[in-house]
Amino acid sequence: MAKKIKKILIANRAEIAVRVIKTCRELGIKSVTIYSEEDANLLHVLESDESYCLGTGTLKETYLNQAKIIEIAKLAGADAIHPGYGFLSENASFCSLVETSGLIFIGPTISAIKLMGDKKSSKECVAEINGPLIPGYHGGNADVAFLKKEAVKIGFPVLIKASAGGGGKGMRIVHNEAEFEAELNGAKREAKNAFGDDTVLLEKYFTNPRHIEVQVMSDQFDNHFHFFERECSIQRRHQKIVEEAPAFNLPIEIKNRMFAEALKICKKIKYRGAGTLEFIYDNELNDFYFLEMNTRLQVEHPITELTTGFDLVKLQIMVAEGVDLSKVLNQKDITQKGHAIEVRLYAEDPDNEFLPTIGEIAHIGTPSLNNVRLDCGFVVGNVIGLNYDPMLAKLITYGTTRFDAINKMKFSLNEVIFAGVKNNRDYLQRILSLDEYVQGKITTQFVNKYKEKLAKKKISEEDMANLIGGFLYLGMQKNQSEKIGVGKSIKDPWVSLGNFRNN
Repeated sequence: MAKKIKKILIANRAEIAVRVIKTCRELGIKSVTIYSEEDANLLHVLESDESYCLGTGTLKETYLNQAKIIEIAKLAGADAIHPGYGFLSENASFCSLVETSGLIFIGPTISAIKLMGDKKSSKECVAEINGPLIPGYHGGNADVAFLKKEAVKIGFPVLIKASAGGGGKGMRIVHNEAEFEAELNGAKREAKNAFGDDTVLLEKYFTNPRHIEVQVMSDQFDNHFHFFERECSIQRRHQKIVEEAPAFNLPIEIKNRMFAEALKICKKIKYRGAGTLEFIYDNELNDFYFLEMNTRLQVEHPITELTTGFDLVKLQIMVAEGVDLSKVLNQKDITQKGHAIEVRLYAEDPDNEFLPTIGEIAHIGTPSLNNVRLDCGFVVGNVIGLNYDPMLAKLITYGTTRFDAINKMKFSLNEVIFAGVKNNRDYLQRILSLDEYVQGKITTQFVNKYKEKLAKKKISEEDMANLIGGFLYLGMQKNQSEKIGVGKSIKDPWVSLGNFRNN
């Protein structure tokens, strides 16, 4: 029996918390947020109906403090908890604690989180339905000599991958037998430190594949729907940078097979809620293989929302309330129109080994074009430190065609300036401006392959002098115009600087 949710606690921070708040408002649901003392002035605190302090300290003491979060949820009178992504979103023990506390967890079942959260067990599950698995070894024998023999059998290059966790941790590419042992030991150490589990698996490493994922949504009545695919191939150190939907020039028969396999997996595990099936597509073989399943909302979900017209957070809430989705939609009702691109703006310095950066946000530019979305959790005055993921915001553009979306993104990146914090905005412009990107020559090796083309171009002293002079002139013009009441006629000098602001 469906239960109407009236108040949701969002167990997260910044951008994703703000995103969930927006849907709560549209549905007439009260939102409750949490924050560490350092985050007291973040946007999610200001936007929610209620907000509670977690105190100060480490992540374990704040945003990962399960008992404290449940305590706040009960104090606030929340019916449900939305975990966002990251933090506790794929934590089975937290899901269990939420449900045993009499609250609704807006996410998958405990069993699904456990099964698909472990790369080894997830592959065993896919094998049971004869799914498209990457050649490899996923068994329990951890003997070094045995694993080396398996690697030789698979054929180099081989990928050693931590069974638990993600984010590129505990992953090593081995190019030959001689380096296998050293790389295996390194991967196991890193996995143990990051996840407390040094179990690894072996897979064939494809040198130039594409990373394609399928968005799914399932209810409690064994109804499973796909919301088409996303292209997530442009990555750095296994972290996505640019995503788009639909995947450019991916054969339709491959897409349809991917959708079918994704739904077969959901049915097999009796999935519930939002999820993403990730696949590797090999251009040469014209075939794809199961990579993993993320049992949560993805960072890149906005491009699916823009191309399908569905609010995925709204559907998550409906599923949590016990709604039978088959009564409100059919697979044929879900269509994909136009093209959307998302870029991730990070507080990092691409021209200095991508080192994280810190600083106080002095200005945030606003996109002016239609069908452009800036998902951000910060306001002017917020201080960016090193305690959290360095993502400042996500910029998303939608157009009738891929070229429309690209052009909108290039223009909008010039507008969306995060002054005061060095970031990767100019680097993203370089990616979008490459002929190879525009032509759709995208693989997971894109960043490495075009490293030299993506490097910062030096500005001559003459150009720098002209730039500074132009900026000062625009600033004086703006001040003068404001004095006589016509300030709106002069373009903001921050915006006029465009790409050069981050040089």
